Amino acid sequence: MKKLAIIITHPIQYYVPVFQLLAKECELKVFYTWGEAGAKAKYDPDFKQIIAWDLPLLEDYNYEFLTNSSKDSGSHHYGGIINSDLNEKISSFSPDAILIYGWAYKSHLSAMRYFKGKIPLWFRGDSTLLSERRALKKILRSIFLKWVYKNIDKAFYVGTANKTYFQKFGIANKKLVFAPHAVDNKRFSSDRNVEALALRNSLGIPPANSLILFAGKLEANKNPELLLAAIQELNLAGVHLLFVGNGELEKQLKKTAVVLSSPPTPSNGGHNISTTLSMTTVHFMGFQNQTHMPIIYQACDLFCLPSQSETWGLAVNEAMASGKAILVSDKVGCAVDLVKNGENGYIFESNNLIDLKAKISLLLSKENDLKKMGKASFCIIQNWSFEKQVATFLETLNG
Repeated sequence: MKKLAIIITHPIQYYVPVFQLLAKECELKVFYTWGEAGAKAKYDPDFKQIIAWDLPLLEDYNYEFLTNSSKDSGSHHYGGIINSDLNEKISSFSPDAILIYGWAYKSHLSAMRYFKGKIPLWFRGDSTLLSERRALKKILRSIFLKWVYKNIDKAFYVGTANKTYFQKFGIANKKLVFAPHAVDNKRFSSDRNVEALALRNSLGIPPANSLILFAGKLEANKNPELLLAAIQELNLAGVHLLFVGNGELEKQLKKTAVVLSSPPTPSNGGHNISTTLSMTTVHFMGFQNQTHMPIIYQACDLFCLPSQSETWGLAVNEAMASGKAILVSDKVGCAVDLVKNGENGYIFESNNLIDLKAKISLLLSKENDLKKMGKASFCIIQNWSFEKQVATFLETLNG
């Protein structure tokens, strides 16, 4: 049985299931470079609260927390990950390949340079070229990234936009391997309909009404203000909009909804807020943990991610696994792969209010069947699974 070493900052709910599956088929060891602090509950400045994921992230695979000597430890900057013994630990494990998640940390880049030509180096990332950059920054970035990626033997791209990114920065096609970005499709597709109906009832949403969902950090990059503006101007009867999450724009979004409507009515002890924009009702819920998210997705009819920049958008995978129609901007990395216009949803031009309104109107018109689109989403996402991702890693390892 061959050995695979993985270098990653901390346990992440989208990657741990992959590690657990890999551990059944190869001798795996995951090296967590942030240290033990990376696995503990921590304050998220975007959500503005302490976050502790409610899924088991340290079971059924071999791992080690490394000592991180950074004075400002964390995954938020290059100097946040410093492990003096990382290369030694990897060498002692003597793997047949090393899979590195992310290069933008001192220890990760050091390992890439140290093991180049000694042990096959694999890389996993989901960056794209969808975000605009100034000309000089683009040139400097291109030179630097071509130097970084010269160290790797294989790059596992998550989708089309990510593949284009790797090609742009000098990675030859023979080094590129498709390993689909994925979520736990089974968990999100498991029947939570009774709880979803209860949620809709608690929000006062009749079965015949349509619920549009935004789930994520309420920040400028994800552009929730554009979605609120579109709903406000459309003012469609029998339509509800639900924002799930916290962030820097939370107060302004609620203020805007209140200004445009009657005073807010608290529910669930004041944690959830509902306001009515004439014929359209807007609801706000705070951060919801992983085990509750399938209920929220299954309660909606249409999921919208209007981001101005999004490397992928795994929330789209989650909504599709829950069997929902999708509306995303063309700056969302997964759009070109997962959203088929007219089949399971639509793609609109980023930051274009007119186009967003047109697509919402089209999706909610009698010409389209959101349930039928949701079924199409469910079928499409079956090809984007942990199992396919793991099979690709193992085929490369054993090939």
